[in-house]
Amino acid sequence: MAVLTLAGLCVAVVGGLVIGPTSMGTSRVVGDLFSHVGLGHSTLTSLQSTIVWQLRAPRLVLGLLAGAMLSVAGGTYQGVFRNPLADPYLLGVAAGAGLGATFAIVDVGGGVTTPTWAPLLAFVGAMAAVSVTWLVGGRGLRSNASTLILAGVAVSSLLTSAQTFLQQSSTNSIARVYIWLLGSLATASWHSVLLVLPYVVTCVVICVGSGRALDIMSVGEDESRSLGLPVRRVRLIVITASSLGTAAIVSVVGLIGFVGIIVPHIVRLLVGTSYRRILPISVVFGAAFLVFADTIARTVMAPSELPLGVVTALVGAPVFVLILSLRRPVIR
Repeated sequence: MAVLTLAGLCVAVVGGLVIGPTSMGTSRVVGDLFSHVGLGHSTLTSLQSTIVWQLRAPRLVLGLLAGAMLSVAGGTYQGVFRNPLADPYLLGVAAGAGLGATFAIVDVGGGVTTPTWAPLLAFVGAMAAVSVTWLVGGRGLRSNASTLILAGVAVSSLLTSAQTFLQQSSTNSIARVYIWLLGSLATASWHSVLLVLPYVVTCVVICVGSGRALDIMSVGEDESRSLGLPVRRVRLIVITASSLGTAAIVSVVGLIGFVGIIVPHIVRLLVGTSYRRILPISVVFGAAFLVFADTIARTVMAPSELPLGVVTALVGAPVFVLILSLRRPVIR
């Protein structure tokens, strides 16, 4: 399974670099890749090389990071909450990021420029929402996963209402807000890649490393404590890592749905219920899935481009329904 997943990732990477309005040929692009590590020489023109390395490559890398982070965050959320419908946005990340980005886009305070402030305010809003959710639902010694979920629903509803109010106060900005909310990699650059890279790498490592603890937690909170697992500490670490990485990704690409739900489900059906296998494979599978989805988004209606969130929803919703119809989700 791991070999097939890696092979799919390689195909996605090559496709992401080759497919586009400017035809270059697979062999020439692959040859250009090898030339950058000292093997052979490139046959691409300077313009073609610029297209590959300054337009397609950063978009590809950002897509890999986003897919990996959203998928592993979805898997860890499903494990820590023992809920098959949990996704990276469960505790208010989406609502907080949406409110922050909307604040920047509608320019409430005056003098706010969207390219500069939208990612920052989205990140701050996402982390603030998760923090409030944790303070409301996670501080008590008797708090549990269900309490956190309910707190997340309440906080998300409140922030979504505030976002709607801001949108209505500036109807001229509604289109731009919805474009951001649907998610896209169209504005990807090496700057945005470097901006989120340390967050994603650190958080993915922490999430994947939590697999053994999540396997223990699958038997129940009381049983896990009796086995010596510090459930509350593990929950805090896992939720913090998942939310921080998701907030970083969302701040630069917008809200991309279904990735964090369907990828862990598909992987679970293929490799079993152990999170020590689910999480690392979800990282690779999710990265490949999002790159494939982005390739569809930017080519199916060329020269126009579909929002990436629309493509993941069109692909993810039927797949999710099919999974539910074939087999009940198993969350240990």
